[in-house]
Amino acid sequence: MSYHSLLFPELEQDSPAPRSTGVFPSQKIQEFIDSGRIHAPTPIAEAQIQPASLDLRLGPVAYRVRASFLPGKSSTVEEKIRELGMNEMDLRAGAVFEKRCVYVVPLVEEWYLPDDISGKSNPKSTTGRLDIFTRLITDYGTEFERVAQGYKGKLYAEVVPRTFTVAVREGMRLNQVRFVRGSPPPLRESATLTKLHEQEPLAYTADDSPADPEIRHGLPISIDLAGGPGAAVVGFKAKSHAPLIDLAKVNFYDPEEFWDPIPSSKKIILDPNDFYILVSKEKVSVRPDLAGEMVAYDPAVGEFRIHYAGFFDPGFGYGLDQGKGTRAVLEVRSHEVPFVIEDGQLVGRLVFERLTDVPHKIYGVGIGSSYQAQGLSLSKQFRRGP
Repeated sequence: MSYHSLLFPELEQDSPAPRSTGVFPSQKIQEFIDSGRIHAPTPIAEAQIQPASLDLRLGPVAYRVRASFLPGKSSTVEEKIRELGMNEMDLRAGAVFEKRCVYVVPLVEEWYLPDDISGKSNPKSTTGRLDIFTRLITDYGTEFERVAQGYKGKLYAEVVPRTFTVAVREGMRLNQVRFVRGSPPPLRESATLTKLHEQEPLAYTADDSPADPEIRHGLPISIDLAGGPGAAVVGFKAKSHAPLIDLAKVNFYDPEEFWDPIPSSKKIILDPNDFYILVSKEKVSVRPDLAGEMVAYDPAVGEFRIHYAGFFDPGFGYGLDQGKGTRAVLEVRSHEVPFVIEDGQLVGRLVFERLTDVPHKIYGVGIGSSYQAQGLSLSKQFRRGP
């Protein structure tokens, strides 16, 4: 019996037939590992396989480079590193990545994809909440975060700590990747999402009532600057000069050394030099047969970026005993100029994709998910408040 049937037996009764296109679920990722389509010199751990994505591991070396780059159609990543590299760093015992410096790290996993399978990557949630700008690169690649259909070869991560200097080591997982069969369009049309929302709400209000969003080009996400009754803090702004963060430490650092709290307010001014952690008004619920992705930058709603770690796994905020849905924690940076955001303002959109099948793993505490019932929360390296 699959994991999802234990948690949600109603899905076992009504599971749709597998689709010919869409995002791979956990069991299909496992098949690719077992068949050697995804290869690594050290075994791929069960914990790396998420409901609809695979965590990728840093290899034993890193290269500091003069500038970010894309290889282009005529070059490999290693050729670019030889051209732009400054020094090589050993990650086996750990190394320090200085903020605002660019590093390229060969990843442990290599891919040998069929011609109809592509990939797309995002930073993991913890990576985004620390403002570590992380992007996937491939040989002969012309886009960040995208792996061409039929790709065969090595994978690399570009890593740029933007706010904090961080300590990293071999085997750490900073980014994740989804596998996609065919070229299915994302579900962002009003009629399609409205129908899905009517079948089973994609978002809830603070009192657990189904939200009544104006769905257009995706599910709208708005900012909560007022907080609930008695809420004194609605966000955090990173301090400009903070100590080093060792990414291996969990529930360790005092937030006061790294963050200034943002009090409840009607509006705040985003400074382009600062990094903010804020939270959505909506509580998101992602059905187990869907995968969500936040549109990180939408000039139609403002000159700011609201999300680095954009993947929302199947089961995120779904089927909770303690309430309906889970708030989206947003990593926010303004572009170029100061920008005012007000309580309730639209700040982004969540689009969805269908999976080829319901995953055997569903996002939640049962598989070690860190942020299933979150409100406003920092990354797992910081001590939790009462």
